[in-house]
Amino acid sequence: MRDTHGIIRGPVITEKAGAEMDEGGKYAFEVDIRANKIEIRKAVEAAFKVKVTKVNTISMRGKLKRVRWQIGKTPDWKKAIVTLRKGDKIEYAT
Repeated sequence: MRDTHGIIRGPVITEKAGAEMDEGGKYAFEVDIRANKIEIRKAVEAAFKVKVTKVNTISMRGKLKRVRWQIGKTPDWKKAIVTLRKGDKIEYAT
């Protein structure tokens, strides 16, 4: 298994992710594109000392960006939506 700190890249903080956090105990993370659900589960449980009940993953496509006449693309990335056991909570450091 890979290093747990290498699997989780950081939290995805958006309006929709914030609403899911408040309502259903779901947290969104940007993860390594090669990581599978089992590795993501173990990494979140080890890093935050919580119990994960469900992991959903989405492969996000990078966006096309244009600077003057040059067209480029941001890298593809993977998002994981992690559902925690009732009563568990993750506190983000600001």
